[in-house]
Amino acid sequence: MTSEFTPPRAAEFSELIKKRLEEVKASGGTRESVTVEWNDQPLHVEVIDLPLAGLYFNPSTHRIRAQRSHDAARNEILEKDPYSSEGQSYLQFLLQAEPADPNRRDPDFDKLKESLEEFGQNEPGLVTHDGVLVNGNTRAAALREIGAQSMRVGILPESFTSADINAVELSLQLREDHRRDYSYINRLLAMEEQAALGRTPEAIAKVFRIKPPRYFQERWILSTIRDMIERSRSGGGATLRLVDFEDDQEKLKELHRAYEKLAAADPDQAEEFKEIRMAAITLGFAKTDVRHIEDRFQDKYLERALPASLNTGSGDEEAVIVPGLGVSVPGASSAVSAARALNDQILRAKARVLSTDSAVSESDRHSAQNLFDDARKAFDAAIDSAGRDARVRKRKQMAPARLADACADVDQCVVDLVQARASRSLDEEAFDEAVLKLRDSLRKLAQQAGRGIPNPGDGVSWLIEAVAVEGS
Repeated sequence: MTSEFTPPRAAEFSELIKKRLEEVKASGGTRESVTVEWNDQPLHVEVIDLPLAGLYFNPSTHRIRAQRSHDAARNEILEKDPYSSEGQSYLQFLLQAEPADPNRRDPDFDKLKESLEEFGQNEPGLVTHDGVLVNGNTRAAALREIGAQSMRVGILPESFTSADINAVELSLQLREDHRRDYSYINRLLAMEEQAALGRTPEAIAKVFRIKPPRYFQERWILSTIRDMIERSRSGGGATLRLVDFEDDQEKLKELHRAYEKLAAADPDQAEEFKEIRMAAITLGFAKTDVRHIEDRFQDKYLERALPASLNTGSGDEEAVIVPGLGVSVPGASSAVSAARALNDQILRAKARVLSTDSAVSESDRHSAQNLFDDARKAFDAAIDSAGRDARVRKRKQMAPARLADACADVDQCVVDLVQARASRSLDEEAFDEAVLKLRDSLRKLAQQAGRGIPNPGDGVSWLIEAVAVEGS
């Protein structure tokens, strides 16, 4: 094992585990065990009772990996001494907190606590020979709050390495029947960790029970988030955190799908689109609002809504000089540069607004809040305009779409009519009544289609003539 998994008094606790395992074997009674998956094979481990006071929360658990950045000072203590009382206290705090906002207590944690208090512990946790919890960290935190003295845990083999432990934790947490899933960002981090171990995308996708295209989508999303975090850094040291993107799962997935389609046709347009959508996500707009941000949103709607302090403008394409050759090649268009500059301002403003670092002064925080509010107001106006245009386009396309659906129904009716005649099951009276209703509907359609169109096309002309002939 690595030192990361070696807490104080590890040898003493390992001896206690061995004694209790021997006592269970010597008792001759029914022995409880728990089955875990390791190297694609089932592994049965003995379950015993251990004192809660001697168990340690796992500092490497994937469950709260992203949330550790919530408090930089406490996380630094955790990094330096994960098994100190301060480090373990921070882990306890994060385990009972909401993944998206660690300042708030998670209602799911309280439900777990009530269940344990009323019904006791149904499933055992999992622990190393050193007393580090691999599975059941949240349960241990809840048991401690209700004053429990011991916890039932399965004992992993003493020879297990940190890689073995991580693999077992993933296999347990990713079971479909698990009651409290990883938060979204922690799931992305777990995938990244598996890739760093040299595992293939296909193997990782299988572990996480997803298809390889979904795996590549998740890796793109995490890479984009890390890029946004890096770009949010300002001179005062303020920066966004992984946890700040915890609630944006669906918005980020929709961004990736739209970006991929656009990039195949116009890479520069795709980059501009990504920057503007990420800015809207950073500003906290809802998924339904963000959907109105499509290609060309910046020059169609946003530029005229932005205040002078935020409008970076767009003009001709920039050129990049190739070192050593003295020739210039087209660089990113200025529209992309403008979108990127705008997004950077918003990212840095939000980082300063959310920062609790004393290095960020109140005046800096206040000016950042003003910039953030101005940007949100401008985006709100632009999204509203885009939404109105989208609704107009939808109304324009409604009638043709409904007529296309009606044509499909008529085509299907031809098939049904042939089959009914072949089986001699056609209700001729009902069919005749339906045809008369169709005639009435076509008359109404012809009347409306002929109004306000000075030069009707072939389709409308045919409809008007056909109804006129039928009427005569």
